[in-house]
Amino acid sequence: MPKPLQWLAFLFLLLTGTVAQAVPRCVAAPSGTTQTIAIGDGVRSVLLHLPPGFDPARPAPLVILLHGSGGTGAAMLRDSNLAAASDRHGFVVAAPDAGIRHEQGFVWNIPGVPTVAGTIPGPDAPDDVAFLGALIDQLASAGCIDPSRVYATGLSGGGRMTSWLGCVAADRFAAIAPVVGLRAGNPLTSDPSRPDPATCRPSRPVPVIAFAGDADTTNPIQGGGAKYWSYTMHAAEQRWAALNRCIAAPVTRWVAAKIYEERYTACRNGADVVGRVTVGGGHSWVVDNDALWTFLSQHRR
Repeated sequence: MPKPLQWLAFLFLLLTGTVAQAVPRCVAAPSGTTQTIAIGDGVRSVLLHLPPGFDPARPAPLVILLHGSGGTGAAMLRDSNLAAASDRHGFVVAAPDAGIRHEQGFVWNIPGVPTVAGTIPGPDAPDDVAFLGALIDQLASAGCIDPSRVYATGLSGGGRMTSWLGCVAADRFAAIAPVVGLRAGNPLTSDPSRPDPATCRPSRPVPVIAFAGDADTTNPIQGGGAKYWSYTMHAAEQRWAALNRCIAAPVTRWVAAKIYEERYTACRNGADVVGRVTVGGGHSWVVDNDALWTFLSQHRR
């Protein structure tokens, strides 16, 4: 029989409206349980998957999985099949919900960028970067995860949010893996075909592996699309290569019958930039999860 999923249970205690120190503890909860954490802007849900044989005495790597616009963490965990990769490779998966409600799901708050609803989140919108930082801190303080091996990935709007984390929270993530959503800052107002350098200034080089399909009409790798998109995937790769100070010429190679890879190497601190494109792939989870983990697991913060 297949091994059942194991789930991490934890709780932020609140004291006079602020988060108080919880007793560090990492325990298993019933299969399928959705745990909630309370932070300053309210209660948010996070679904957590522990691989079989998880040892609370040995902090594990953490992959934060971000759903697409209008989605949920639970649906993203199901559709990505990342839990199966977690079981094979021994990392923890956290699949949170974003902070802004949209239809039956949620959207991420990327400051200055309109959501799929066409509106730019206001100053009172939930701070998703702070929320994800609180999630990492709680899991690390409980001894469940290794804070030097925290990674982010996500689909579509979650991929754009993953890119944003690389821009503004590079000190928290060892590497990022956007899926059909690689960005390197907001489109430049004067020339949307280029990323605005002022909107992506990571504090350190960030290793990046991005996945996309060349038949994606929502976030086309050729650029265009919605105002939050505009510039090409190649322009995003080039910008990350510049930010990571990659000095070798990019190399393109086929890694499978319908998958080619663009790789920038000789980067500062080993922060390579890789784009994997599936020929005929659309706006979906076009990811080899084992290849994703092979890349992420090479890096520590």
